[in-house]
Amino acid sequence: MTSILKADTIQDTDGNNIINESGNTITIGASGDTTNIIGTLQNNGSAVSSGLTSTQVFTSSGTWTKPSGITKVRVYVTGGGGAGGGTIGSTYNFMSGAGGGAGGTAIELIDVSSVSSVTVTIGSGGSGSSGAAGGDGGTSSFGSYCSATGGKGGVVPGAFNYAVTGGLGSGGDINLKGQGGGGAFEDQGGALVSVAGGNSFWGGGGDGIWSGTPGAGATGGGGSGDSSNNSAGAGANGGDGIVYVEEYA
Repeated sequence: MTSILKADTIQDTDGNNIINESGNTITIGASGDTTNIIGTLQNNGSAVSSGLTSTQVFTSSGTWTKPSGITKVRVYVTGGGGAGGGTIGSTYNFMSGAGGGAGGTAIELIDVSSVSSVTVTIGSGGSGSSGAAGGDGGTSSFGSYCSATGGKGGVVPGAFNYAVTGGLGSGGDINLKGQGGGGAFEDQGGALVSVAGGNSFWGGGGDGIWSGTPGAGATGGGGSGDSSNNSAGAGANGGDGIVYVEEYA
C-alpha cells in the first residue's frame, strides 16, 4: 500500500517552516539553514543535476581521474601551435618569417557515469629553427572521445605554394579551426615588425617584434616569425596544447 502525505507546510517543533508551498514555489528550509538530501532529488522523475562542481587543467600529458559524484564532463581540447618561420641570409634589407598557425580545438560534453579515467595527450608546440621553416604543432586528445591537430609551422621568406594553416578539432560537439599564421615577406627598405603567430581558441599567438627575440606562442597559439636584416635567424616556438575539463555532478 502506498502512503501519501498532503500538506502545504511542514514545520519543526519550534514552528519554523521546513517545507513550505506557496503557489508554484516550494521552499525547503530558511536562509542560513543547511539542507541535506539523502538519496536522489528528482524533477518529474529525472535526477536534478547540481551543476559545475570542479575543473582540471592539463598542460602536459597524463590521466584524467573522475572525482566522486561526477557524471558528466565538458572538455576543451586544443592542439599545439606551429613555430614561426626563420629568416635566411639574403640580399633583401629586411625580412620576416611567417607566423605559425594555431592549434585547433574540440569541445565536447561527455557522459562519464560508467568511466573512471581517461588518457589525456597534450600536443607539443612546434620548434623554431634558424634559417628554416618552423616545426608543426602536435595533436592533443581526450581519450578516443575528441582530438585537435596542431598548427603548421611558418615558412621562411621567399617560400612559394605553401599555406600556414591552423589545426582543426575532431570528434567534438563543436570543432574549431585555429587561426592560420601570417605570410612571410622580404623588403628592400624600411624597418618592419615580424609576423605574429595565429591565435587558438584561448588566444596565445606570439607577438611580432621589431628587433630581438620573436614572441613565443602560448596555449596552442603559433609562434612569431623571426625579423632580421640580411642574416639568418629562428622563429619562435609555438605554444603547447591544453586540455581543460569541466566536471559536473
